Amino acid sequence: MTLTQAYIFLMIAIILEITATGSLKATEGFTKWIPSLISVIAISGCMFLMSHAMKILPVGITYATWSGVGIVAITLVGIIKYKQIPNLATIFGLTLIVVGVVIVNVMNNTNIDN
Repeated sequence: MTLTQAYIFLMIAIILEITATGSLKATEGFTKWIPSLISVIAISGCMFLMSHAMKILPVGITYATWSGVGIVAITLVGIIKYKQIPNLATIFGLTLIVVGVVIVNVMNNTNIDN
């Protein structure tokens, strides 16, 4: 697997995580079957792909990217789907998360085998 493939796997894993987490509210405590199945299948696929991305990417970089992008994306899902508007402090914090994810990925000097 190449570095590019690892990042593609990570991006798909992030999309699946957003799908899983975005469906959680609709599960109503896992009492609704369809959203519950969506959540379970999506998070399982997410973990599978992340495990493959970690064959190339360091654990810390993988998890920081996955969680950081996921937090921001789920906040956007909350805004669009549930009309949950973040306050200024939340927006500032999310901005710091994005900056942190960029720094972690751009400034990573860990030797990555291709």
